Amino acid sequence: MGGPEYTLVELPLVRQLESMGWTHLAGARPGAVVPTDPAASGRRSFTEVVLEERLRRKLREINPGPDGRPWLDDARISRAVAAITRIGAPGLLEANQRATELLLSGVAVDGLPGWDGGRDQRVHFVDWEHPDRNDFVVVSQFRVDEPGTQGAKYVVPDLVLFVNGIPLVVVECKKPYAEASIAEAVKQLLRYANRRGASVPEGNEKLFHTVQLTVATCSDRARLGTITSGPEHYATWRDPYPLTRDELAARLGKPAEAVTAQEVLAAGVLHPERLLDIVHNFTLFMTEDGRTVKVAPRYQQYRAVCKAVERLRTGKTRAQDGYADRRGGIVWHTQGSGKSLTMVFLVRKMR
Repeated sequence: MGGPEYTLVELPLVRQLESMGWTHLAGARPGAVVPTDPAASGRRSFTEVVLEERLRRKLREINPGPDGRPWLDDARISRAVAAITRIGAPGLLEANQRATELLLSGVAVDGLPGWDGGRDQRVHFVDWEHPDRNDFVVVSQFRVDEPGTQGAKYVVPDLVLFVNGIPLVVVECKKPYAEASIAEAVKQLLRYANRRGASVPEGNEKLFHTVQLTVATCSDRARLGTITSGPEHYATWRDPYPLTRDELAARLGKPAEAVTAQEVLAAGVLHPERLLDIVHNFTLFMTEDGRTVKVAPRYQQYRAVCKAVERLRTGKTRAQDGYADRRGGIVWHTQGSGKSLTMVFLVRKMR
């Protein structure tokens, strides 16, 4: 670690994440080139991609029994952990689809006699309704060994963001003010996920089984993508909604004109509450040109849907207003800006 990539990009992002409620674990000691102790990142081995101890603890906490107290025993927790860590699928996309389904819907385990007729009960990996009940950890320099190499080959993403011990976001940082920085960051993300089409497998696909978003950043520019995004699909997040740029600047203690693209994306996407909202309601799989892709929202789609739902919830009816129904409104779109996806996101968030 060191140099402008660390001091100007990675470290400021970690500090901003900490200010929003993330706990930081340094995967490598200061000055180390390669992480050498998996325990520093909460693991037993560099082959593990889930922080299992944290996952087990949160499964017990966020899945209370009928009396509101923990009821999951070690055997049931092990079944849930196995479901999310041992996903049998022929490829990364299929594995990510299955993992996403588990994240959104949970997994069924044996119930208790006398509770709900002894029926199976659904164990949830994330408490979507109460963001503050979840565990948010960002690990810097997250080393993952490549399969079958016994540690001789590995990848080290700059930052991995975990919710309840499950990796949801991978961030690659590059030095600022260099024209090729974003392209290099995207290239690295593709290599980590074995998606460059290399003749010999590279990276570690398992890390990306549960990953919902990927970020390429060099501070002055920052782009958001998913596991299926090519370089042309990574997009800038231009609005820190629900904050204004002035409000974000005040929180960062700097002038509005000095706020970077990275700081805007972090505030708009990586805040714990907004990250869960985006993963739960704004990411989906769709068919495009005969292939399945994973889609994340653009900033204007997220903002429009959130404002529409707020209007529906708080706008006055005609009877209340005495003149017109104030629950409706107009969302302006340009051609090709994603009108259909905006409507899909709206329906998902309403549901």
